[in-house]
Amino acid sequence: MKNNNSGFFRSSFLYVIIFLAIIAGLYTLFNGGKSTTKTISTSQFVKQLNDKDIKSFTMQPGNDVYTISGTYKSNSKASKSSNSSNQSLSSLLQSSQNQSTDRFTTTVMPNDPFLNDINSAAKKTKTDMTTKPAANSGYWISMIVSIVPVILIFGVFYIMMRQSSGRGGQGGGMMGMGQSKVKPSDPKDNKTRFNNVAGADEEKEELVEIVEFLKNPKKFLSLGARIPKGVLLEGPPGTGKTLLAKAVAGEASVPFFSMSGSDFVEMFVGVGASRVRDLFEQAKKTAPAIIFIDEIDAVGRRRGSGIGGGNDEREQTLNQILIEMDGFEGSEGVIILASTNRSDVLDPALLRSGRFDRKIMVGAPDVKGREAILKVHAKNKPLAPDVDLKAIAQQTPGYVGADLENLLNESALLAARRNKKQIDSADLDEAEDRIFQGPAKTNRTMSKTERETTAYHEAGHALVGLVRSDASVVRKVTIVPRGRIGGYALMTPKADRYNVRYSEAKEQLAGLMGGRAAELAVFHEASSGAANDFQQATGLARQMVTAYGMSDKLGMVQLEGNASVGYSEQAGNQSYSDETANLIDQEVRRFTKEAFDDATEIINEHRDKLQAIAEALLKVETLDEKQIKDIYETGTFTPKGQNDDDEGAKTFEQTKAELDARESEAEKRVKAGDADPDKPLDDANDDEDESVDDGSSSNTPTDD
Repeated sequence: MKNNNSGFFRSSFLYVIIFLAIIAGLYTLFNGGKSTTKTISTSQFVKQLNDKDIKSFTMQPGNDVYTISGTYKSNSKASKSSNSSNQSLSSLLQSSQNQSTDRFTTTVMPNDPFLNDINSAAKKTKTDMTTKPAANSGYWISMIVSIVPVILIFGVFYIMMRQSSGRGGQGGGMMGMGQSKVKPSDPKDNKTRFNNVAGADEEKEELVEIVEFLKNPKKFLSLGARIPKGVLLEGPPGTGKTLLAKAVAGEASVPFFSMSGSDFVEMFVGVGASRVRDLFEQAKKTAPAIIFIDEIDAVGRRRGSGIGGGNDEREQTLNQILIEMDGFEGSEGVIILASTNRSDVLDPALLRSGRFDRKIMVGAPDVKGREAILKVHAKNKPLAPDVDLKAIAQQTPGYVGADLENLLNESALLAARRNKKQIDSADLDEAEDRIFQGPAKTNRTMSKTERETTAYHEAGHALVGLVRSDASVVRKVTIVPRGRIGGYALMTPKADRYNVRYSEAKEQLAGLMGGRAAELAVFHEASSGAANDFQQATGLARQMVTAYGMSDKLGMVQLEGNASVGYSEQAGNQSYSDETANLIDQEVRRFTKEAFDDATEIINEHRDKLQAIAEALLKVETLDEKQIKDIYETGTFTPKGQNDDDEGAKTFEQTKAELDARESEAEKRVKAGDADPDKPLDDANDDEDESVDDGSSSNTPTDD
């Protein structure tokens, strides 16, 4: 690449050389033939003045001395008089160069007695004497000192504004600040397709129409159809909302304009609205196109929540977005995709029909979706034959796409650290533990008593989980210290679920109390290892009472808002009386006490199996699902099995074909008089267990 800076410096250096040459030429032209000025002593000056060799002189005060300068009557007399005196080295050099000297200069102190002699000699010889006032150079110096910093400040500010304005800091001047910092991508550079997005089959079906409209808009316009102007992708972080938007743009092969909601916000008033206008103008020029606004809640929050300042600027930006999406001037051919995980704070005008017509919930994937996501991210990773992606998907409920990608990446890093050529199940298992609880504390020393206490504590969790296994299954038990815990038991739902039944909640509470019940049964003494168990049990019991309506004493009421928001997250604010609060505490204690009694009964009834699991943990430190089950049933260890793989992520064509087939089947059922045309084709999908818990795993770590 050509270096423009080097060319600039070369040209600047050339200009400096030319300027210096011009100055030297002018000096030679106007001063080359003139005589030089000779510096003499005060005594010499007085002697030459008395000898009438001086034609005229001038006295000027300055810097605590008087400066005297003047001219001789003739050069010869000056040379003669100067040769008669003691000559300095500079005078000899001037004589050797045959330079004439007709001017002189000297200095006299203010209190020097020579001043009187000079005045007397000037009057006596009738020599012209002129007195000048002191030179006033301070005025110009003060002007320079006051003006130069201002010029420098404005120069630096101008350079900074030129670098920060415009797109990418190029051009635009100061007015370029109102241009959007948009990142247009060429359709040829976007390689993301629907088969790169796994675990979101329903979401992709919703976006099929958007892709088809961008590819062939006449098909819809001929029927008078209006494609949705905006699609809002809502879901927790890491579920693939941005990836879905890129896949839509990649499938449609249209320009993709990506911007974050915070990119519109600026310290200057009106800049956000100007950037919105600029963004939509660019998109309209390249229509059909897609505008993707990530984290739109940064500028789309409900209006009227504040007064003045930055809030007014944010509201102006939001107003401009509303106008561009559905105002007097339409945005034909431009589809707006936006993502957020807080749709509850968005302005109602933004969510109405005609703006964001379609809202797609992009939630955490189910077990099949997690397996498909794992397969997508495992394409470029060599996996050992013992790796079972289906088993990993079953062990990771609640994981989103970003978590699963991080899981495979961590396992690859571990395999590389151990100088392996393939990623085996041990690497994946260790990576899961590292993500879940942090790296293992291999250098942490535990006493024999503490290690036995931890083993029986985790064995108690596992035993209660094995006996009360209607809804959950024990996936793993370990006593390897990680982070702040000395071990944990991982219990996950048997199937993905989104609701919790009363019996399942009671079962989960009993599993959480299994650790403390085992400690008291074996050692007859409690430890601090159950602190995290009690925290989870108290939270679940409180939700059962205040949110799920599972308490007969309180009834079917919701007292503490959303069940997904804990009491502590509400800053302790309560909307009920103290009497109700006391009753809530009593019911929470009752649920935990009943769970503890249930766990204690199981521990006492299966004391031999508790000891077998604890001794196995003391021997190998970590037990997986099959090993725990085999120890419980036979007392021996068995190796892991492998399951058959399912198909991976679906392409755009496969998704569209399934959607068409489903709609065709629905039409047939309507014609046949079926009362439920939306009933799925596959009866196997109608199983009752489509929900349990919020999809998160129930883990009981033991704190040190």
